[in-house]
Amino acid sequence: MLTVAYDGTAYCGWQLQPGKETIESVLNRCLSELTGETIEVIGASRTDSGVHALGNIAVFDTDSSIPAEKFSYALNRRLPEDIRVRGSREVAADFHPRHCDSIKTYEYRICNAAFPIPTKRLYAHFTYVPLDVCLMNRAAAYLVGEHDFKSFCSADTQAQTTVRRIDSIAVWKEDGVGNHTAADENACTAGREALQYDREIVIRVAGGGFLYNMVRIIAGTLMEVGREKIPPERVKDILAACDRQAAGPTAPACGLTLVGYEFRL
Repeated sequence: MLTVAYDGTAYCGWQLQPGKETIESVLNRCLSELTGETIEVIGASRTDSGVHALGNIAVFDTDSSIPAEKFSYALNRRLPEDIRVRGSREVAADFHPRHCDSIKTYEYRICNAAFPIPTKRLYAHFTYVPLDVCLMNRAAAYLVGEHDFKSFCSADTQAQTTVRRIDSIAVWKEDGVGNHTAADENACTAGREALQYDREIVIRVAGGGFLYNMVRIIAGTLMEVGREKIPPERVKDILAACDRQAAGPTAPACGLTLVGYEFRL
């Protein structure tokens, strides 16, 4: 099992696509060259084009004599700089990362400033409209638990069911060195005075599984709440509608990062 981090900017997502470079195709190629076998990895999450990861999971079968914990070192010598294996270990032969109980955590980052910040352009969505984090948190609370998230799923999904479970969701602002601002950790009591501009807003969502574009649609909807186009209480109605048109827009891919997995083995 590999724990894989990558900058998704230059790739057409995780999953193999004919004639396109993807994270999966690079891993398959480098592993096959390393082992002399034909290797095809199985990924835990099929992230979209432009989406990043700090801890996606890939598994593969091999007869190689390379110790499991050494694969990370050997692979990183072959991988491009925007893909890195952060760890490797042996797992049971029947372990499948998409068929076991797990908690997956995503973060969506928003550069909320008067002007774009060049160093954030690949890893955060920019908006100059001030966002009220307190309103966003109030709206996010309605999403926690098990619900039918059809309104927060791409209309062309192939999922057999749109019922999913969100374990936690939180929205906060960070200062220039990544610290949470105190105003966002307390209840929203200061109203509009609590708003801080020129900050990076983080939406962190953890749950048992997510539908296609679900986190990006949640982020887009919460941004509509933050700019006061949608009242927080309407999120209940959006969930109940089971209609993609009821929710906000799909936020751009660049702001999304798969932070990691927690497997309940």
